[in-house]
Amino acid sequence: MESLIAQNPTPIGNPLSGIGTIGLVGGAGGAVGILAQILSTTIGVLTVIGALYFMFVLITGALGIISSGGDKAAYESARRRITTGAIGFVAVIAAMFLFDLIATLLGLPDILDLQSMINAIRIP
Repeated sequence: MESLIAQNPTPIGNPLSGIGTIGLVGGAGGAVGILAQILSTTIGVLTVIGALYFMFVLITGALGIISSGGDKAAYESARRRITTGAIGFVAVIAAMFLFDLIATLLGLPDILDLQSMINAIRIP
């Protein structure tokens, strides 16, 4: 049987290396581990940013209510700001629970444990 050039393994050595854990061969669980670490960190950072933004909107809304001085338009604007911030915070928390519910219904062990999920899907 003929062997094509693309079927023959050609060792090229290790001419390239990255910075930090990305450059380690097999380090941090390989490519799947690096992807899982990046996505997990991103989800965590975005959740913290959402919580901090909610606190900022809550505080500025409260200051708006305090400084409205009887002006109904300023009071309503500040009240709407607080309501919008609370709805956004509830949406962030609901998204986390929704992802967990979807993972449970689909039989995935943990939707935030991306490395085990990708390893389960990987074709041998």
